Amino acid sequence: MGKKGSRKNHKVQVENTWNLGEKAKTGLQRGIEKAVLVAIIRQNQDEEQVTEYLDELAFLAETAGAKTIKRVVQKLQHPNQQTFIGKGKLEELALFVEENKIDLVIFDDDLTGKQTNNIEESLKCKIVDRSSLILDIFASRARTAQAKTQVELAQMQYLLPRLRGLWTHLERQRGGIGMRGPGEKEIETDRRIIRDKISVLKEKLDKIDRQNKTQRKNRGGMVRASFVGYTNVGKSTLMNLMSKSQVFAENKLFATLDTTVRKVVLEAMPFLLSDTVGFIRKLPHHLVESFKSTLDEVRESDILIHVVDIAHPCYKDHITTVLKTLLDLKVEDKPTILVFNKMDLFRKNYFDDFIGEETKLEIEEELKISLQKQYEQEVMFVSATTGESIDEFKTKLHAMVEAKYGGKFTYY
Repeated sequence: MGKKGSRKNHKVQVENTWNLGEKAKTGLQRGIEKAVLVAIIRQNQDEEQVTEYLDELAFLAETAGAKTIKRVVQKLQHPNQQTFIGKGKLEELALFVEENKIDLVIFDDDLTGKQTNNIEESLKCKIVDRSSLILDIFASRARTAQAKTQVELAQMQYLLPRLRGLWTHLERQRGGIGMRGPGEKEIETDRRIIRDKISVLKEKLDKIDRQNKTQRKNRGGMVRASFVGYTNVGKSTLMNLMSKSQVFAENKLFATLDTTVRKVVLEAMPFLLSDTVGFIRKLPHHLVESFKSTLDEVRESDILIHVVDIAHPCYKDHITTVLKTLLDLKVEDKPTILVFNKMDLFRKNYFDDFIGEETKLEIEEELKISLQKQYEQEVMFVSATTGESIDEFKTKLHAMVEAKYGGKFTYY
């Protein structure tokens, strides 16, 4: 009875969290959940930087269907190995969670299985770390077979090393004679199930990848350009402007997971334009690995269009994150247009009514020169919402496409 019952309980616990590959498509929970965000300030960070990180985490939580009620920040040289934050701070948090009926607590860093288990026991509510939150959003946004398979693979790879720490009923039985052996066997059984699932998913992705390569070969010798950038910078909106199609776009993180490819014609010159998944700070490693087949569209592109949300206070950090990801993909040397989008929001956020139009133009020109020097390439200021400078952007892209054809293209 003990062994059978404990095995049943464990299965329920794991399936409620991950469903072992049968992840629900509706995100964290139906309805709005009340959440608390938790972060630590390390030696090389300041409060302003951590506040900006928590702003992004709150946006992630909102995207997943949660409302942030409180933020908890603690200065620590390094995370507590058992509880991530200090035990005193954890006790304060437990009291707040109980009094305010909080549904979940979200940590801005990844937690080990042991930390998750210990915190959950103290707070008596659902515990989510940054990676599991992003994975949850990806699971709710995946539409195609490829995206669903990629997310499922990342979930399995995330769960595997945390299995022992999440094994709560075994911890309670550890003192009992004769219980450790069967428990260890049960863990190994679940590990084997997950490893087998990972192998099946990888084979499935390889098959999808081979099909995609065949499709790309069938496109012929057309020049390819791809939008890349941080999540929620307006890539899909620009894609809709350029291709006159309706690619899904909204003001939420990871609105686009599946690569969308459209044929675009500028001044009688056709080329292929792709919209790809957005990047983000601390993107889970397994998610990057899983989505490499999707990002093959970026690898095989002739031109990259790096879109930046200039109205965002952390836009330079976003650029750094994207450049690092492009470096990981080994495509950092491709011809690139650096496009700073949302100029309408930039002016609304940073210019007041007392600044004259001539002064505004001077400030923008100085900013453009500064950015060109810093990133050692030409930059463009546009607004996908208002259509500002879109014709100038099209002219620049047309010139780059024409240069790539190298005179081999015949106009028709």
